[in-house]
Amino acid sequence: MTEQNTQPQPAADPNAPLVTPQAVYIKDCSFEAPNGPFMAGVQGNPTVNLNITTRATALGQEIQEVVLQVNLEAKAGDKTVWLLELQQAGAFLIRNLSANDLAQVVSIMAPNYLLAFARATVAELVSKGGFPPFLLPLVTFEALHARAAQQQAAQPPAASSVN
Repeated sequence: MTEQNTQPQPAADPNAPLVTPQAVYIKDCSFEAPNGPFMAGVQGNPTVNLNITTRATALGQEIQEVVLQVNLEAKAGDKTVWLLELQQAGAFLIRNLSANDLAQVVSIMAPNYLLAFARATVAELVSKGGFPPFLLPLVTFEALHARAAQQQAAQPPAASSVN
């Protein structure tokens, strides 16, 4: 015979900070291989240029959409081997955070979460394009957030006009 716990469980604190992913989705995606996987005269591995950016938009009072934009261009010499653009997005329920904590969630935690999904999508698209899978490198969003904060602090305050 098993014992059952009949003691009531304490209710969750409604004022506790909360960050919960609600949905992860591809907002936009494009893959191009202008000459297919068998380009004439291409030797060796192509050079891949990577650009990653993020942005956040409030969808509601407690919902933030975070978009991880990944742009990749593989070139062999002056020829484009393949191009990939991906907007990996997520909707996050965020409650009871200070402005500083919210900024860290949308610029560090959420992009880190989305990167795993973007990595899988990129590898699959490149592979389905007929090329060896490309694995996105790890990204230190903490360092990018710190650099953006430093750049913002170095900006002179905007002049305000009084009428």
